[in-house]
Amino acid sequence: MHATLHLMKSRGFPHLRRKTLDTLQVNLGYKCNQACFHCHVNSSPDRKEMMSLETIDEVIAFLRVAKIKTLDMTGGAPELNDHFRHLVMAARALDVRVIDRCNLTILEEPGFEDLAQFLADQRVEVSASLPCYSQENVDKQRGEGVFEKSISGLKKLNALGYGHDGSGLVLNLVFNPQGPKLPPSQEALEADYHRLLKLNFGIVFNHLFTITNMPIQRFGSTLISKGEFEPYMDLLVSSFQSQNLDSVMCRSLLSVDYLGFVYDCDFNQMLGLPLQRNDHLKTHLRELMGVDLLGNQIVVKDHCYGCTAGQGSSCGGALDAEGGLVGSLAAAE
Repeated sequence: MHATLHLMKSRGFPHLRRKTLDTLQVNLGYKCNQACFHCHVNSSPDRKEMMSLETIDEVIAFLRVAKIKTLDMTGGAPELNDHFRHLVMAARALDVRVIDRCNLTILEEPGFEDLAQFLADQRVEVSASLPCYSQENVDKQRGEGVFEKSISGLKKLNALGYGHDGSGLVLNLVFNPQGPKLPPSQEALEADYHRLLKLNFGIVFNHLFTITNMPIQRFGSTLISKGEFEPYMDLLVSSFQSQNLDSVMCRSLLSVDYLGFVYDCDFNQMLGLPLQRNDHLKTHLRELMGVDLLGNQIVVKDHCYGCTAGQGSSCGGALDAEGGLVGSLAAAE
């Protein structure tokens, strides 16, 4: 089922244990209005898996009981879930910081004309995928016409105050490299994004997050078909930086799939590697009400080198001192 996982020869990634839980990352479903080359979820318009209202209400209950600080919503396109707005409003009522991992083109889809306004009204932080500032590269990676729609979506968000100093409406962009290579310096690339998006389109944003492509699912299968899987793994392993182990997202984040089962991270979710807890083969979120996971063993495999290679990589960007983790926290304060 998970071909890329089974092809990995063990390279001995270090053991890790959990710190205090502060972030719940929830996959609201695998359906998406796009089918991107680098997608580790294999999302597409044809996917049917979506989180039910019952499970979403269990997520809300967990936010309250566990006193979660940040709700990170992902997919697919999370906004395609019929109960997306219910979850957002409930989380904001609990004073939880809410992040919407938005592909931008969803803002241009029929029926979603008021989505940007809703996000602004609820003070939702938008983390938007824009893998390059050039049309050619974006359309190559994400499909023809995606860049134009993405720029239109960004302008719509800017018009509501997103990305502007003092507005309190945070707009962060996300970069994924094309092909089997590590992202460039996040700090330098962010400067280029700021300059060129402002110059060419009048667009402003807060921070750029660089994220390493994981050798799993659609991207992993492409690497295998091209004979690039093992060389890419060799690159990740040879670029390992032990100082990144302290800041990887799995130490303070819990990932929830559309059925409500829990994992140490989104990548483990896609590989079917559930949270390890006692003799449980699979743990549901409702079983963790009131449970302290501090010190729990994290499930690691060699795809974890993708988060620790070079400047490091997480859903909040690079992990080094100049990178996205610091920037993400600063934007939230």
